[in-house]
Amino acid sequence: MAAQIIPVSPDDPRADRIRLAAGVLDRGGVVAIPTETFYGLAVDSFSRSSLGAVNRLKGKDSGSPVLLLLSDRTMAGQVAEELPDSFHALARAFWPGPLTLVVRASKAVPPDVSGGRGTVGIRVPGLALPRHLAAALGRPISGISSNRHGEQPHRNAVEVFRDFPRGVDMILDGGPTPGGAPSTVVDLSQAQPRVIRQGILPVTVFEPFLPGLQVPIA
Repeated sequence: MAAQIIPVSPDDPRADRIRLAAGVLDRGGVVAIPTETFYGLAVDSFSRSSLGAVNRLKGKDSGSPVLLLLSDRTMAGQVAEELPDSFHALARAFWPGPLTLVVRASKAVPPDVSGGRGTVGIRVPGLALPRHLAAALGRPISGISSNRHGEQPHRNAVEVFRDFPRGVDMILDGGPTPGGAPSTVVDLSQAQPRVIRQGILPVTVFEPFLPGLQVPIA
């Protein structure tokens, strides 16, 4: 069955449309949603069958880790084994926003999310829609880019529908997304914090929070 396309405001989504999408996720479905940069594929992060389905849809290696989007920073407790003090300081300062934090995953997190690494990358997005969707589901949602593996990411609902005429159950059409740089990724899972990916937030903003932060050489 072809995806149902529902128009929605990314900044102020209607509650009834969020409930519809959350119901799809709760039943194991896949929902394409706009994010701050490109469209993403959201599934219930605790459903192994849904995670497997979206990986097959993308042609993505099941051993690759899956970024999770949260409704707020308190939801981190559902997926993290422990949260260092630096996590709380960074979350208060930069969430909602383009910062992904990697922490030790709890045993409740499916191995499909951690990719066997024992860690999980989490973010509270700046855009309201994914936050509201995670809140309505009551669990984190996946933040997988809505493109086939190795191909260009999608910036509108038409591109999503064109590449995934089957397999995506619902597309929340929030209009075109701006594209741009991805989130900055900081790993807090080890004793020494390190930057995994340099993104839209410059590394210098973390210096007051993470003395001795390891930064990859460009």
